[in-house]
Amino acid sequence: MKFIAAAFAAVATQNVAAFAPMTQRSRVSTSIRMALSQDELKKMVGYKSVDDYVKSGMVVGLGTGSTAYFAVERLGEKLKSGELKDIVAIPTSVRTKEQAEELGIPLVTLDTHSKLDVAIDGADEVDPDLNLVKGGGGALLREKMVEVCADKFIVIVDESKLCDGLGPGFPLPVEITPFCHIHTLNTIAALPSCAGCKAVLRMGSSSTNKPDGDEIAVTDNGNYIVDLHFTEPIKDAPTMAKELKNTVGVVDHGLFCGMTTAVIIAGSDGISVKEA
Repeated sequence: MKFIAAAFAAVATQNVAAFAPMTQRSRVSTSIRMALSQDELKKMVGYKSVDDYVKSGMVVGLGTGSTAYFAVERLGEKLKSGELKDIVAIPTSVRTKEQAEELGIPLVTLDTHSKLDVAIDGADEVDPDLNLVKGGGGALLREKMVEVCADKFIVIVDESKLCDGLGPGFPLPVEITPFCHIHTLNTIAALPSCAGCKAVLRMGSSSTNKPDGDEIAVTDNGNYIVDLHFTEPIKDAPTMAKELKNTVGVVDHGLFCGMTTAVIIAGSDGISVKEA
């Protein structure tokens, strides 16, 4: 907690320094870069998302991944201290569920709470229109089911996840049914919007986008994942999203278009927020 207080003080100093002479701003930015590692920056945006967007009495969607981990951690801390009360949360993966249970966060499901106040999650890529690629951790279906039900969807990332166009920087995951999965993979690769992509069946663990195992990776839902590798930016993400969703055998995909409320970005110079 001492680190977080000091880190936020540094960011506050940076925000004030934005109106200061360039030499002073340079000294502040250099100080922040030297003080904070990437994990510390992730911790800052994770904590900030809870501090800024979660209030007592809310229903909260909990994301999955290395950055979302810190948002879950912060929520647990604030519930334990009594700063937040009457919170219930919906996890987007088994591992997030386990983390939340360890922290004593009360959990519910969409079956009983189909309207969420806010959902907080990371992303693998974010384009200038705040469209996302998600699902590198294999939880894309549950993430989308939960986050589409939220009044506000807050995305937390480090600056390396920002891109001019989705696709080349990170494979696009598509969750498919095990039945005739090779047929579905080939059908996906032949879609007009996916022209030029390389479709690869995820092997090993569903939580990584690397074909590094002997067994087919299986999601929390018992499905498989096809990772689509692009060498050029996706030209029309919303159209691709529709084509993928309309393909028989596809359960869902990692394109999150038009869902984002705000992105909290951890950079070498501190934290910034971009709103839709």
